[in-house]
Amino acid sequence: MPRKSQGKGIGGHTLAGNGALDTWLTPPEILWALGEFDLDPCAAPSPRPWPTAKRHIELPEDGLALPWGEGRVFCNPPYGDKCGEWMQRMATHGHGTALIFARTETDYWHRWIWPFTSGILFLAGRLNFYLPCGTRSGRNAGSPSALVAYGKSDADILERCPIPGAFVVPKPRSERQP
Repeated sequence: MPRKSQGKGIGGHTLAGNGALDTWLTPPEILWALGEFDLDPCAAPSPRPWPTAKRHIELPEDGLALPWGEGRVFCNPPYGDKCGEWMQRMATHGHGTALIFARTETDYWHRWIWPFTSGILFLAGRLNFYLPCGTRSGRNAGSPSALVAYGKSDADILERCPIPGAFVVPKPRSERQP
């Protein structure tokens, strides 16, 4: 998940960068609490200090364009303009967990998360992502984060996992107001 940054920590990555390429890794304790994944379609470049899945798609390959197969997907997408495309792909895949900012007012939350998720864990506090060397960032993400489950088995994992936060199950689509 390479992202442009102005050196402000992960929260600055959504602004136009100064040309520097920053890579922010998912905290390993999050991954360990969620169990094994079959695919990470937007993995950090090799070498990475810990695996995020059995199979990794990393740049220069395009994880949005390549086939994902049938397995459980972990997706910590680049948090820029294409986040909605990643959430659309997760929704259509239907089996896995995404780690994203908890910006519930955004269009992609209304189009690709609320209608399709099986459960959401709103994380307590703000995450500190990790640098490619495996060192924890000294700055937090700059925004609250959420783990979004697609599929009942992933929702069950989120509900039972030891990660601090609030687990929410959205109303079934049939009970929602138009």
